[in-house]
Amino acid sequence: MDITDALAPASDQLDAVELVNPRTFTIDTGSRLGKRDGRTVVEIRLVNFDRVWRPSKGMLDVLAACWGTDGKAWVGRRVTLYNDRDVTFGKEKTGGIRISHLSHIEKARTVAIRAPGAGRVKQWHVEPLPDEPTTADPTPEQIASLTDEDALKELWKQSSPQGRRLIEARVAELRATPAADPETGEVVEGELFGTES
Repeated sequence: MDITDALAPASDQLDAVELVNPRTFTIDTGSRLGKRDGRTVVEIRLVNFDRVWRPSKGMLDVLAACWGTDGKAWVGRRVTLYNDRDVTFGKEKTGGIRISHLSHIEKARTVAIRAPGAGRVKQWHVEPLPDEPTTADPTPEQIASLTDEDALKELWKQSSPQGRRLIEARVAELRATPAADPETGEVVEGELFGTES
């Protein structure tokens, strides 16, 4: 029995304590700038994870140095995160989320990042993540043949950004088309799969 989900805190973000072991995530669409305690923070959406990752300033330095500053370009890229138990908050060791590996870098990199204390910097080492085996996107014909929104949603999770756009267009098309009642066969305006659109 895997208790990972039970360890998740009641929080709107990924917390260091959840990372009992290093974990690799894929960057999803929908990342944005937000406000937290009066400060601007980056909120990164992760595929198949319902809370955001808010990287520290130092880890943002790593992402910017390795991937550039356009967060939209990060979609589909992968990052391995771990809990660095030596991170302190005040005088307490609270742990903190750190990056160990990144996709889309050709070799290991060492970059300068901000460190606690005014004007201080330190070096951070990050290793390349090997490429995942590529999964071919479904063809437009395969997408067009599907009428079940749940099946399309599962397919969307496994698809590239281009494949996702095709699936989103198919879902929009299905929602715009009146559905037939499964019992009577009659076309019911404004309904899809028995639910109101």
